Amino acid sequence: MNLFHFTMRRLVSQVYYGLKPSSSKKQRICSEMARPSSNMADFREVFAKAKHIAIITGAGVSAESGVPTFRGAGGYWRKWQAQELATPEAFARNPSRVWEFYHYRRELMMSKNPNPAHISIAECEARLSKQGRSVVVITQNIDELHRKAGTKHLLEIHGSLFKTRCTSCGNVTENYKSPICPALAGKGAPDPEVKDAGVPVEDLPRCEDCNGLLRPHVIWFGETLDSDILTAVEKELEICDLCLVVGTSSIVYPAAMFAPQVSARGVPVAEFNMESTPATDQFSFHFAGPCGTTLPPALARHKTEIIS
Repeated sequence: MNLFHFTMRRLVSQVYYGLKPSSSKKQRICSEMARPSSNMADFREVFAKAKHIAIITGAGVSAESGVPTFRGAGGYWRKWQAQELATPEAFARNPSRVWEFYHYRRELMMSKNPNPAHISIAECEARLSKQGRSVVVITQNIDELHRKAGTKHLLEIHGSLFKTRCTSCGNVTENYKSPICPALAGKGAPDPEVKDAGVPVEDLPRCEDCNGLLRPHVIWFGETLDSDILTAVEKELEICDLCLVVGTSSIVYPAAMFAPQVSARGVPVAEFNMESTPATDQFSFHFAGPCGTTLPPALARHKTEIIS
């Protein structure tokens, strides 16, 4: 086990989804780093030489498709923020309310499409694969827009809106039903004045195998990431020779540790985001602005690439 693998395992074992580690170590690391470059030509030269590219994406990449982030000012569904609904405790207290929230998000996502950032990533992966080079997308998003765009090598570390897990037998299945169950039809409106539907638990989504209550197959606040997914992420980050961080605030853990760990072993990391983040000073490059604008030229065919 190399140092990178050991460090990742040690840190992840101490951190649950949504919680931050102490800031003193983060601040100490940042103070030792030079300011990142915003020179696209320099980035393009690094990109042209990379053989294994890891792209870490967050809510910012989907916001440009009209997907609400449920973070910050105005990030409410009715009178609750996501942190108040996306927890095991909230589901245990009121599964109907939590299912209304996720039903609203599922129905909304069925009307959304990938934006230029998603598409440029998928096109880059397809093009480089023909050159014997690899691209992996490690996403915190649960909206499946990367899949819609055509991305093949995809690790969804927080799960998917379109998968369910049985709370009784544990069976995980894809589910694209609309509505997901008859009792939720027309429910889930986000307006603050809308009252809870109060759907009886027996009428909420049920397992087709054992009739147990289904829950969204997503990682909720306070839950640990799937160990198999984490292992796959670690393997990709150990071999990557270029890492992109796209549309992520770098404050949601443990995902916020991934790129800084890559940078710490000397691999170039480029951040594409609307603004600087707590991790920006640890990276080689930072490109400010909408991801749908900054990312396509960064991932376009380089002049040195052989056209097949």
